[in-house]
Amino acid sequence: MTRKRKPTHPGVILEEHYIIPLAISIIQLSEASKISRKTIYKIINEEARISAKIAVRFSKVFGTTAEFWLNLQQKYDIWEAEHDKQICSSHITPITQMIASSG
Repeated sequence: MTRKRKPTHPGVILEEHYIIPLAISIIQLSEASKISRKTIYKIINEEARISAKIAVRFSKVFGTTAEFWLNLQQKYDIWEAEHDKQICSSHITPITQMIASSG
């Protein structure tokens, strides 16, 4: 079942719920997390994903869990895939229908 509302990209959560309220700079976050400034900028600008390694680093820096960051990313990715025109327009047949029609 697809959701109508697109989930918030984890980069938006990072900026709006952590960077701005904590009044930290990208440079400070980069130094604390050992993640390059370029990568952090890309995440905030929704141009990069949060990998498992980045999730672990953010969890240590912010006192969250890696699963928190990965779940945000996964929900966003699944919504994107469910709304991908190439996937939605292809005629994908459930395997149970194929088995039923061949037997």
